[in-house]
Amino acid sequence: MRVDFYQLSRDPAEVALPLIAGKVVGSGERLLVVSADGEQRKRIRQALWSAGPDTFLANGEVGDGQEERQPILLSDAPQPANGAKFMAIADGQWREGSEPFARTFYLFDESTVQQARGVWRELRSREGVEHYYWKQEGGRWVQAG
Repeated sequence: MRVDFYQLSRDPAEVALPLIAGKVVGSGERLLVVSADGEQRKRIRQALWSAGPDTFLANGEVGDGQEERQPILLSDAPQPANGAKFMAIADGQWREGSEPFARTFYLFDESTVQQARGVWRELRSREGVEHYYWKQEGGRWVQAG
């Protein structure tokens, strides 16, 4: 299992997620985006649909129907009804599914940085977990740990 910690210092999750989602879907994988905040999920959906001037990232939300067909599925729980092996946690609240995801993108901001530090320490002691830390510098993501 791999966990990528993304510290949001400049942009909110709605800005960062289309970049991550585009790479995941572009590699032929599916993504589950998890947030307990319904308004945040709504903003993320809009950002995915308008990801670029000539592109969009098709997505749906649990409860809309045909979840299994969605390349990007938004939910309030880490249950990949679309068969995703990749999960993005958008609200900074760490959670794990009953089955481990191959890769988790854990986005957190200043309000959840302490929780993220605790998760980092916990995962560091687990066997078989790779973890990486990314931060924003000059509008780009750079690996910092």
